[in-house]
Amino acid sequence: MNQASEPLSSVSDAVKEALAVSLRGCDELIPQDEWVKKLVRSEATGKPLRIKLGLDPTAPDIHVGHTVVLNKMRQLQDLGHTVIFLIGDFTSMIGDPSGRNTTRPPLTAEQIKVNAETYYKQASLVLDPSKTEIRYNSEWSDPLGARGMIALASRYTVARMMERNDFHDRFKAGQSISVHEFLYPLMQGYDSVALHSDLELGGTDQKFNLLVGRQLQAEYGQELQCILTMPLLEGLDGVEKMSKSKNNYIGISEAPNTMFAKVLSISDALMWRWYTLLSFKSEAFIANLKAEVNAGRNPKEAKVALAKEITARFHSAADADAAEQDFINRSKGGIPAIIDAISLSLDADGGTLGIAAILKQTGLVASSGEGNRLIEGGGVRVDSCVVSDKGLKLGAGTYVMQVGKRKFMRVTLA
Repeated sequence: MNQASEPLSSVSDAVKEALAVSLRGCDELIPQDEWVKKLVRSEATGKPLRIKLGLDPTAPDIHVGHTVVLNKMRQLQDLGHTVIFLIGDFTSMIGDPSGRNTTRPPLTAEQIKVNAETYYKQASLVLDPSKTEIRYNSEWSDPLGARGMIALASRYTVARMMERNDFHDRFKAGQSISVHEFLYPLMQGYDSVALHSDLELGGTDQKFNLLVGRQLQAEYGQELQCILTMPLLEGLDGVEKMSKSKNNYIGISEAPNTMFAKVLSISDALMWRWYTLLSFKSEAFIANLKAEVNAGRNPKEAKVALAKEITARFHSAADADAAEQDFINRSKGGIPAIIDAISLSLDADGGTLGIAAILKQTGLVASSGEGNRLIEGGGVRVDSCVVSDKGLKLGAGTYVMQVGKRKFMRVTLA
């Protein structure tokens, strides 16, 4: 992490606080001394700084890992600066090659439109919508045309582009690199020119692209943006980056009970990293809480507090309280207060339905075979009673089916 070239003793407490907020949990702030100068100037003039975050709508949903940079945006937004939530509808059609060892398939215009419709709505659960500037980079990228693209490409060299790790590694390994992939960092950098960005945020995997923005601003005679990179959040397993493909994620649109339970499932060590990157509690509060746990306080209490904070952010405080109570009920072997319900038809002849068939028809298991295996392992309950007979048949009535610790369904047979 860069250190300021001049002592901070001459700047105001407000600037020191703004710098501390900027640095909290970040991987790099480049260059830190330039960012301090921008903060000082903003304080003196009363003019907010322009802080940019670009996200390509490559999927319709955002998970908690994506909110690490959104949280940083919100912290800077609360200091009074202008935050720009940039939806990369143009760059999505190129496909970001960051961290890839193969060419990323570009999205169609239809896919981008569908995904973009939900992006800002989800981001608004973290950002203050009334103070957020939302932009689409097609605004200035489409009008460039072929001539503009050629002129932009002339401002950056192939040698510099090949310094990028993924391009360098793929070229060295004899893997193909399509020419259009070079356009991605150029177009992301041009976004900073179009928006006159003072600071651009991104994950550590975006560092090269963010630096291209600085270079292009210099080419266009603008003041250079600073860049702030945030770590990639480890998922529920505490090892791999949070990812839907690795099934170690928490979707921000998941049900409150599921979200709460997933946060409680992380390790005690990972909890503190999540506090730093996801919580809006002060660093002093977190340090005090950690000291209390080290002194003997049950770490589960700290984890419950984190789970409630995250659940309340994406739902409500009431939902977080209910999720906590639901988790307590489940821990005691009880039945949640709110569960899905379904009605099934009984066999016409016998007026009953086999337990494996019920589990399959409700979607609690993928197949009757899976249901039978779970019954053999004691993983199926009906009205809180463990089912041990695979041949069990149920008649007319309403039952609560439970598979494992978290799957419930209220089933009415008629």
